[in-house]
Order: sequence, then structure tokens, then C-alpha cells
Amino acid sequence: MTIDTLRHWRRDLHRLPEAAWCEFRTSALIAHRLNELGFTVMLGDALLASSLVMGRQIDVAAQKERALRQGANPDWLARIESLTGVMGLWDSGRPGPTLGFRFDIDAVEVDEESGEQHQPTQEAWQSHNPGWMHACAHDGHTAIGLVLAERIMTQAEQLGGRIKLFFQPAEEGCRGGKALAAGGQLDDVDVLLALHIGIHATSGELVLNPTEFLCSTKFDVEFMGESAHAGLEPNSGRNALAAACMATTAMLGIPRHRDGMTRINVGQLSGGSGRNVIPGQARLQGETRGASPALNDYVFGQVQRIVEGAALMQGVSYLIRKQGEAIGIHNSPELIEELLPLAAAMALNTVHTRRFGASEDAGFLIERVQRNGGQAAYLILGADLSAPHHHPAFNFDETVMESGVNLLARFIQHRLARPDE
Repeated sequence: MTIDTLRHWRRDLHRLPEAAWCEFRTSALIAHRLNELGFTVMLGDALLASSLVMGRQIDVAAQKERALRQGANPDWLARIESLTGVMGLWDSGRPGPTLGFRFDIDAVEVDEESGEQHQPTQEAWQSHNPGWMHACAHDGHTAIGLVLAERIMTQAEQLGGRIKLFFQPAEEGCRGGKALAAGGQLDDVDVLLALHIGIHATSGELVLNPTEFLCSTKFDVEFMGESAHAGLEPNSGRNALAAACMATTAMLGIPRHRDGMTRINVGQLSGGSGRNVIPGQARLQGETRGASPALNDYVFGQVQRIVEGAALMQGVSYLIRKQGEAIGIHNSPELIEELLPLAAAMALNTVHTRRFGASEDAGFLIERVQRNGGQAAYLILGADLSAPHHHPAFNFDETVMESGVNLLARFIQHRLARPDE
């Protein structure tokens, strides 16, 4: 049964989650399965524009060793050079458009709930990797992609055209989408669909045109000062942590903009080496968001000025690094109208618009396809949740994954069915 296969893949991935740019086991698993099914496989280093890879600070050898210990297919793991992510290409050899489907594969850096009331703990498929958890349903997205690949091969003789399945790394923190968009494999895609489980929609609902995607910039700031003895000669030090604290306070006070929604958050702050040492280094991690590129630029511009001012006041130097980006998403109207009867035939409760209210780097993929004359849409596949996204007790109604596969398979049949079939 489809739902049993979906649960198998989803729970395997949930048990062994991998955070952004560390998805070596996941990528090797996907590549092996797509190859078994008869897809042509392309791996991350060939798929992504490496110059646009953001926020990647990992020990590749160590992560590959962990993936191997946790059952990664050794042949495919060895073929992954340094960048994760997979594309599977199916080509009918017959005329027809090229369809693309995007599935994100990374987990969130969250410790999973260990209480017995949590279903994955009850049934022993909770995360085995401390500090990492599939708390945003990407395990479900990946499972949908893998089962869709199986479905494609069962109807291959009835179809024309080509299909590209994109399994994207590093969506969390908005780090992988821009590099995938610039990698070139979307440039011949006529139609692209992406979906997300949950997000303000319940089981049985399908949101065809989610709105209010927030543009975002993820950033790290490093302050470099001078350490000194805090009692003997505090005047010799230049306090990097003081600069970071001043910057944090000022950032959280950035005025909101009259023209639309803006957001600022500092999520991590660290520095120093001991209570009796003037801190010579400090680091903060934050993000800005805005309802439009201009609004996000307004907030990030304020951040840059604040960092410069705090550094000047404490006599320290600084470095700002962009670690991720997201832009807005606007679905192609004609594609929404095409999807509506397909969803209705499945008895899904279709909702035309609903606020998304967060950021998604699929915007870069959708923009790339649309700029090249194609159509693209981002859908929300509703699901009842046990806790909000990115929460340690997050879990979702697994039965909705079957609806996701069926909807995408119906769309493929609708677009690529051969005239003589």
C-alpha cells in the first residue's frame, strides 16, 4: 500500500535526521533509490552553483563517516563530493514539456521531545541524532518525492516529456535554494511545483495560493576586540561582547516600517572566555524579514549601521556574513486554475489563499522558472499537527502524504499523458 511505503520512508528519515548541508545519508539514500527505479541521477556538486552556497560550515569527512555508520549506501556516498542534494531525471524520449517537483530534505537543529506521549518516542522512531530533528515535515516531503518517483515509473509508458525531481538541501535558514536555482537544471523546466505539509492548514485541506511569504536575510556578526585582565588592566582591553550586546539591544529596537510587515530576531549570542577576562571575541546570529525585498533591505540596512556603530563605540572590528536568503513567492495564476479541478476530484477541501507568514527559499526556484517563461506554484498540503513547526514535540498526520502523492501524480498524468493513451 502507498501509505505503508510512505510511512516507511518518512520514519526512516525521521529516525536519522540530518541538518542543512549534512544530508549525506539522506542524499545517498535518495540517489540509490532513484537509480534503482531507472532515473538518471545528478548529485549536489554538479547540481548546485557552489559560489552561491550559503551558511556552510561543516566537517565533510566527519559527516560522511557518521552517514556511513548510520547505513548510507557506500557506493553513492562515495560519489558525493562535498555538496548534498539530488536530482532525478526521467526522460520518456517522446515529445512533451518538462515538469519539475521540489522536495526539501534537511532537518531542524532541535532536540526532539522524549516524553512517552510523543508518538515517535512511543513507537521507537524518534531522532537518534541529538540536536537534530525533522520538526518541519521535510521527512514527509522527501517520502512523497520518493513514492512519486515509484508512481512515475508505473505509468511511464503512458507519458511523454520529461520529469525532474529536485531533492533540495539546506532549506532551513534559507541556504540552498539560491544555489539550486542558479545551477542551471531549472532553466528548461516548463512547470515547477513545490509543497509543504502543515502551515496553518488542517488534514484534508489544500491551499492553492498561499500568500505573504516574507523576504529574509540570515546573518552572522563577529566582533573582534582585545582580551585583557579584567582587574589589573581593563583599560587595555577592547570588549567585543559589550559591542555584541549593544548591537543586539539596538537591533531589537529597529522601528517597524509603515509600508508593511518587518521582523528582526537575534537568536544566538556568545563570546568571551572567562569572568575575569575582557572578552576579545563575540558572535551573534540573527535574521531580518520583510513583506517585500525593499522592506527586508530596510531592516538589514539598519542592522549594518547598528553593527558599525557598536563596533566603533567599543573600539573593536567586525565582520558581517550573510548565511541565507529568501525572496517572496507569487504563484502562476493559470497553474492554480489548472490544479483546482484535480484537487476537487480528490475531494480535497481547496482553499484559494491563506497567509504563509514565514520565509521559504523555494522562491528562488519559482522565480527562475517564471523568468524563463514557465509556470510555478507553491502549495500547502494541510495536516493536523501535534505541536507547531520547529517545536520539539512536532509531528503530523501521516495519512496526508498519500494525498500529496496522488495530487502530484494526477498533475503529471494531466500534463504528460500521450494523446494516444
